[in-house]
This record gives sequence, structure tokens and C-alpha cells, in this order.
Amino acid sequence: MNAKIKKRPSLAALFNKTMALEIERKFLLAGDGWRSGIERSEIIAQGYLVSAQALRDGTARASVRARLAGDQAWLNIKAATAGIARTEFDYPIPLADAMTMLASLCDGVLEKVRHHVRIDGMLFEIDEFEGDNRGLIVAEVELPSVDASFPRPPWLGREVSTLFRYYNVNLIAHPYRQWSPAERAAEDAAC
Repeated sequence: MNAKIKKRPSLAALFNKTMALEIERKFLLAGDGWRSGIERSEIIAQGYLVSAQALRDGTARASVRARLAGDQAWLNIKAATAGIARTEFDYPIPLADAMTMLASLCDGVLEKVRHHVRIDGMLFEIDEFEGDNRGLIVAEVELPSVDASFPRPPWLGREVSTLFRYYNVNLIAHPYRQWSPAERAAEDAAC
């Protein structure tokens, strides 16, 4: 091999150096005590360019969504794996592009109000869903590592991080209003 030719790193090595990893835990709420700590709220509309069915049957390896929040928009790509740690990429896109995607390329649009509540320096994003998902309220907390500790305020209820029906992509095809009482109570969640 010519000494002047620089060897390119393998794709696996490159991937491990540049991977964007989201570590997120999701919980039902056990009360409204969080409302007094809201720092700010924003209305979010998002739709998926890859269906929940394609993710479930394995024909898609990632969810792809367009999201609007105020006058900002993003394209988000997230690995279609269950659990609290998933590869995720976010790209800002023009607002008009996101509006067109939501109107013409998505099977439905999920609407929610996201409330920001900080407890002991840790940000909890509390999503209060609208439309066919009205009544569903979940708290999410992003962590620096899978085993990171975080505050457990009294309003934080049962963890639902690994239950697919609580993933936003699934709420369009199987909205909260169609859930059984057992599904709503997350009786199948690991305690």
C-alpha cells in the first residue's frame, strides 16, 4: 500500500464517534403537583413520515417525524428500538416545509402542549396531549447515561419507557381514547 494514501476509518468506528444517543425515561403522572412548577409551555404538532405499522412489522428501522413548535420546525429521525436509549438525530427545517409535510405526507398529526418543569436542576418535559389523545399526560426526562440518577417528585407515577403504545409514533394509529382501562393504567409496565 502506498504510504501517501491515508486509510479511511471504518463506518463502524465513525458511527461510534458521531452517534447521537437520546437517553429518555417516560412516566405517567400521579397528580397535578407539577403544574405549579411550569417554567414555560409550548404547543407542538408532529406527524410521522414512517408509520407505526412499518416500525412494528420491521420494514422500517427508524421513525421519521416532522415537528412544529411555535415558529420553529425540525425533522427528527429516531431508531426503532424499544428502551430508554435510542439513536436520534434532529435537523432544523423551514417552517413551510414542515407544514407541507404535516399536511400531505403524514397519516395524521399529533398535537400536545409541552410543559417545562425543573426539579433540582433536572428538566422534566410534561406532554399533555390533545385531540384523540386528550387525557394522556406523560413526563419525560432526558439523562446523561442509562444509569443516571434523577429526582422523583411525588407527582411522578408509573414508568412506561418500554411500552410501545406510549411512543408518540403509535398514538396516531392507536390513540389514547381507544385504550382499555388496563392499557391506560399501564398494568403491563415493569415496576
